[in-house]
Amino acid sequence: MAKRDYYETLGIAKNATEDEIKKAYRRLAMKHHPDRNPDAGSEAKFKEAKEAYEMLSDADKRAAYDRYGHAGVDPNTGGGANMGGFAEAFGDIFGDIFGGQAGAQQRGARGGPQVFRGADLRYAMDITLEQAFSGYETQIKIPTWDNCDVCKGSGAKPGTKPTTCPTCSGSGTVRMQQGFFSIQQTCGRCHGTGKIIPEPCTTCEGVGKIKSTKTLEVKIPAGIDDGMRIRSSGNGEPGVNGGPSGDLYVEIRIKQHAMFQRDGDDLHCEMPISFATAALGGELEIPTLSGNAAISIPEGTQSGKTFRLRGKGIKGVRAGYPGDLYCHVAVETPVRLTEHQKKLLREFDSSTNEGGAKHSPQTKGWAEKVKDFFA
Repeated sequence: MAKRDYYETLGIAKNATEDEIKKAYRRLAMKHHPDRNPDAGSEAKFKEAKEAYEMLSDADKRAAYDRYGHAGVDPNTGGGANMGGFAEAFGDIFGDIFGGQAGAQQRGARGGPQVFRGADLRYAMDITLEQAFSGYETQIKIPTWDNCDVCKGSGAKPGTKPTTCPTCSGSGTVRMQQGFFSIQQTCGRCHGTGKIIPEPCTTCEGVGKIKSTKTLEVKIPAGIDDGMRIRSSGNGEPGVNGGPSGDLYVEIRIKQHAMFQRDGDDLHCEMPISFATAALGGELEIPTLSGNAAISIPEGTQSGKTFRLRGKGIKGVRAGYPGDLYCHVAVETPVRLTEHQKKLLREFDSSTNEGGAKHSPQTKGWAEKVKDFFA
């Protein structure tokens, strides 16, 4: 079956802008997504819209499609974006073979130094759980490159200037030919810049830039989790030959907390209580990241019991409501007892043993399990 026109699939005009293409795709994706629309045929319509969006949202693919139609973006036919490159490559070969002027003019039109995007940088930032909970603003220092004041960024010694690379004639690339095939690669003499510097600047050693540092304001959003990254566009390493700079990624590391352990948006803590409080019950005040809270300890609370405080966790970056705080009870055994205290405990133990299983139901249950096991 012949494919529908991509513009017709999205319901847009051929001169539609990027925003119009994106809005049209979102509307169709919401309408036909299989998770939202179980009707027969919705999945096929969703895939058709997705394919149209992937082609038209890419400038190169869109240009190839506008010029060659579906054949221009069909990988089985080499792709429209590659057809131009295919024609250019063989045009160069034929021009080299026949010594024609067309091939030389075509290379000249594509001439000029190669442009490269700068590398991305990563910065690891340690913050506390409290800072992750409420958000945090700080400053960081990162490496950067400034134009050399001596050579004004040219890389050449004052009074001199860069010259066109004689190997690549300023194109930044050279072409290696093997029979009917030719391969284009970066010029090894000028390293793709298209220029050489006979007398480099002694201050920057011909680079044209001096390494320094700059200060950036970083805003950590409330609810950020360990391992998340914040992107600072354009603050990575500078590009080559006027290429765009890379990006800076601030990676968050949350320090271990003395009281709380984070699990997603929930918090966990261990809450020690005395033997008397566990037996008699009472009210206990515990700290949270948003203030103090009180927990009622019921009479006869066992070690390991968990109390849940709703909404006392962390509201994640993408969450609509905060998580919970789970308090795990740990009954503390008294230590360093006096003789009088030991005597009181022995008397207490005797009185509870006389009461039987009603005072120690878990002990009785355990004894019966042991008896059954050895039987």
